[in-house]
Amino acid sequence: MKKWSVALAVTMTVMYTAAMPVHAKGDKIESGIYVNDINLAGMTVDEARQAIESYVESYGDAQITLHAVDEGTIVTTAAELGLKWGNEEILEEAARFGRDGDILQCYKELKDLEYQNRIYEVGFDFDKNKIRTLIEENAEQYDQEAVNASLTKTETGFQVTEGQPGIIVDTTASTDAVYEYLLSEWNGAACDIDLAVTVAEPMGTAEELSKVKDVLGTFTTSYSSSGGARSANVTNGCTLINGTTLYPGEEFSCYEAVAPFSEANGYYMAASYLSGQVVDSLGGGICQVSTTLYNAVLLSELEVTERYNHSMIVTYVDPSADAAIAESSGKDFKFKNNTDHPVYIEGITTPDKQITFTIYGVETRASGREVVYESVVLERIPPDTEVIYTDASRPVGYCSVQSAHIGYRAQLWKVVRENGVEVSREQVNSSSYMKAPRSATVGIATEDEGAYNAIMAAVATNSIDQVKAVAGAYKAAADAAAAEAAAAEGQGQPPAPADAGAPPPAEGQAQPPQPQEGAPAQ
Repeated sequence: MKKWSVALAVTMTVMYTAAMPVHAKGDKIESGIYVNDINLAGMTVDEARQAIESYVESYGDAQITLHAVDEGTIVTTAAELGLKWGNEEILEEAARFGRDGDILQCYKELKDLEYQNRIYEVGFDFDKNKIRTLIEENAEQYDQEAVNASLTKTETGFQVTEGQPGIIVDTTASTDAVYEYLLSEWNGAACDIDLAVTVAEPMGTAEELSKVKDVLGTFTTSYSSSGGARSANVTNGCTLINGTTLYPGEEFSCYEAVAPFSEANGYYMAASYLSGQVVDSLGGGICQVSTTLYNAVLLSELEVTERYNHSMIVTYVDPSADAAIAESSGKDFKFKNNTDHPVYIEGITTPDKQITFTIYGVETRASGREVVYESVVLERIPPDTEVIYTDASRPVGYCSVQSAHIGYRAQLWKVVRENGVEVSREQVNSSSYMKAPRSATVGIATEDEGAYNAIMAAVATNSIDQVKAVAGAYKAAADAAAAEAAAAEGQGQPPAPADAGAPPPAEGQAQPPQPQEGAPAQ
């Protein structure tokens, strides 16, 4: 019986072998094998690969629309999201179909192809990094940040404005959602996909803000000596800060609140400090705003996180009680609301040129507690002798004088008293201020040798007052000649020739008006 079984198996094997076509490894793909609707029959592996890749690329123009917040959309294409062939292993399987395995299996697979095609499905894949980059670069414009509840001070008290929740596109979750949809659900046609968003709840409630009514600290400085441009800058900066509501733990940046320093943001050219010199710049005087706020913050005992002193001393507060901000050097004044309640910042300016910042909150300090700040000057550094600079680009008669600045080393100390008794004394900061000599820049450009010699002789005296006198005399003569010429031109008469240079006044004679010295700066 066993002999008959062995013989039958051998016979069947021989029959199957005789019936099977002979194939060699590396031959073309069998008939009846498809990838999607691509007939791979008779193709080499390389030809089949090219055909499938072309098929995948044909879907690259399919429009994919990502929906962000409200009407916000990001329109892209499959190709821009890195469309590629995602299951290349099917090509190897297709090429080996009917050839791999034992002889009986191969025979069966080939016979099956005679009755039913073998169809493989293309799998799409995408570049996840490209999806993330697209969302990062475009979705932010559709974010709606939460608007915290805020306060507005009126004549009768505070008015509460309710907050509004925000909607923010979640980049990571959105990237995953888009990628998973394209891998599992996309059929190659145009499609719409919703991005993942998170709701940001606003800070503050009407009940919480209704408690803000106590004055935590207030401070006033005067800018009565300032000209129109500097005064306008102080008023503008104060207005930009006024009305700020700061919640517990939040940090306030004075620079961010008042920047940029541009005409469009309400600023004018006015005197400011730069490298030991007084120069005109947009926003000159803004540091009086930050300084006044600094002192109100100190009295409120909020947490100062960043503060810089001026390069040279200012006159509207004591040494070491100032706080400078500057775009060029990155100086900023920052503080944090370290209380358990919101605080409100009120900033006002008055017609008599006073600026006041008042910080309101919920007073939790003991009624007998008093906080004062003392300025301690460690060293007073007198300036050097006068310095005169000549400027060949300016005409004879020009003279710009800057006043001297005394250098200082100073400290600010916080003193706490309870019921009139000092209980603590701690250093708040230390400051160093540059000294700067009284200086003058005088013009020497002229074609008149006598005028040139006269102004250079004045420079040689090393006396700014003498230089001012000589320059002033020449400027007065030039102004008079210009006025005479203008009058003659208005009457239709030729102008009378003017002296190229009038002599300086003799000692004891009345002096011409001089340029104003020591314009107020930051």
